[in-house]
Amino acid sequence: MTCKIERKWMKVIGLFIILFSLFISPAGAQSDPVIMTVNGQPVTRSEFEYSYNKNNNEGVVDKKSVEEYVDLFINYKLKVQAAVDAGMDTLSSFKKEFAGYRDQQIRPAMINDDDVEREARNIYEETRHRIDSLGGLIKPAHILITARKTASEAEQEQAKVRIDSIYNALTAGADFTQLAKTLSQDPGSAREGGELPWCQKGQLVKEFEDAAFAMKVGELSKPVQTAFGWHIIKMIDKQNFFPYDSVRTDIRRFIDSRGIRNKIIDEKLQKLAAEQNSTPEAILAEKTREMTAADPELNYLIREYHDGLLLYEISNQTVWEKASKDEGALALYFKKHKKNYKWEQPRFKGMSYNTKEEADLKNVQKTVKGVDYKKWGEVLRTTFNNDSTLRIRVKLGVFKEGDDALVDSLIYKKHDVKVKTLKEFPYSTVYGKLLKAPQDYTDVRTLVVADYQEQLEKQWIADLRKRYKVEVNREVLSTVNNH
Repeated sequence: MTCKIERKWMKVIGLFIILFSLFISPAGAQSDPVIMTVNGQPVTRSEFEYSYNKNNNEGVVDKKSVEEYVDLFINYKLKVQAAVDAGMDTLSSFKKEFAGYRDQQIRPAMINDDDVEREARNIYEETRHRIDSLGGLIKPAHILITARKTASEAEQEQAKVRIDSIYNALTAGADFTQLAKTLSQDPGSAREGGELPWCQKGQLVKEFEDAAFAMKVGELSKPVQTAFGWHIIKMIDKQNFFPYDSVRTDIRRFIDSRGIRNKIIDEKLQKLAAEQNSTPEAILAEKTREMTAADPELNYLIREYHDGLLLYEISNQTVWEKASKDEGALALYFKKHKKNYKWEQPRFKGMSYNTKEEADLKNVQKTVKGVDYKKWGEVLRTTFNNDSTLRIRVKLGVFKEGDDALVDSLIYKKHDVKVKTLKEFPYSTVYGKLLKAPQDYTDVRTLVVADYQEQLEKQWIADLRKRYKVEVNREVLSTVNNH
């Protein structure tokens, strides 16, 4: 169980909305005793075991003992309780995300394979009727001599002479397959002796299609002109749409790839709701009760995501976002703990920059001289790179050795470093100062934010421990199955 849950992780899985009353304990009190109470709310041994074993499996580097994990678990429960007391579980944003998880976990169980097979049959029958009513399927072969409409008159005439000679050869007994392989200018079909896949109306260019669908099996057409050139068509076969068994796998794959299962589920929910004089939401809620009662793992998974979303929201408000955005608090924290932020080697605070004109090397330095470093970026942008004209390229930061080739060369005197010359910005230099230690919290902002967050976290946990009563049944704790 980690104290910080990434929002991206939460979003990928989503969450679903049901009342906490739906979280049914999967075992009776005797077989699943209470291991602790948090603010009067009981936590069963099986719930604790689920959380412990999930977060301390063989793949976890920093595995915890049961005793070590107890405090982490209690802190987690305290934060969730604080979120509930703050009403975060009543927010529409929370409910929406929670509903998304129900969609992933519960909705698929609303249908079975018979429902999907029925839809596959429906799709097949609709497709079969449409294709057969338009003339069924044809399997043509062709020989193509290209001559697009943009070709010159001489090129057009040359193509016509060539296709006529091929037609004459075919009518005199030449082998169609062999001529297609050697003479056709459609590389894909030429390799197959001119054969094209099975086609239905609407898949071919009109002139080709009109001629092909009018042909009988085995018939050879006279040269047909299309936008691609001249074709001689041979009708290999014609038939009605394929038998169901031969396309069933493809249809089932189509259903899964196009999200048609969701349509089947929606229709099933609407039908059940009408039959029971209920609503789809109520049907899903009842299904949730059934599934969580029968499956403890699902029950705890649902609770985990419910609690996880609340944990993220309250942690973000109380610690993470608060720490990262409170610039005044960060500055004060750095001032009080400045001795904790030291560098083994000096660092260069400033910029590495390139210009189009040599004169701008000094102009850049004049522009930022006396300006607060925090404002350099905006000042340089508005002065040199406005109106869609880029005069300079700048890299701002606190550079240690190895961070930037130009800084390494000019400041750290690494003369063996190769500095890349930019064709459009051929002039380059650096500007700033070498610092032995951080002077401002922004010089080590990432570290300060992390440390300040840790301080806020500790203060918050201490407050929650005072606010909520926690009781642990040590006897039950000793029976935890930590596999």
